Amino acid sequence: MRLTSYSDYSLRVLIYLASHDQSKLSNIKEISEVYQLSKNHLMKIVHNLGKLGYIETIRGRNGGFRLAKPPTEINVGEIVRKTEEDFYLVECFKDHGNCIISPVCSLKFVLNDALDAFLQVLDQYTIADFIENKVMLKAYFDSAKQHDEGTDSL
Repeated sequence: MRLTSYSDYSLRVLIYLASHDQSKLSNIKEISEVYQLSKNHLMKIVHNLGKLGYIETIRGRNGGFRLAKPPTEINVGEIVRKTEEDFYLVECFKDHGNCIISPVCSLKFVLNDALDAFLQVLDQYTIADFIENKVMLKAYFDSAKQHDEGTDSL
């Protein structure tokens, strides 16, 4: 199984936000610096996470965003389902695939079972499960920010 970078970055944004004090707003710039990701790409992700109800966005001069619900209520399997475009592991998963053995091949069913198992495992986790080491996460985030600030001044 392979997730798109869109799903990967969506999960990373949620982990970042969950690891911070919810009274503090975060912004695109800081997350971009921490993960070394494009600000434009992150803006799309944050906008979508807001539309999906995972992030609360506050506009204005001192605006930013934070989680809209507790990390324990943000299911990883649900996030992946909502951020992946499709789950076409092989051509025969598509409605109009061109594989000539599709009508008699059982590979499609085995791969579909594997996909179901993959998603069932993800369904067992919430974002809260990934921030149990909050102190260590914050240390890495802070280190990444300091490193980036150091390279900005060069």
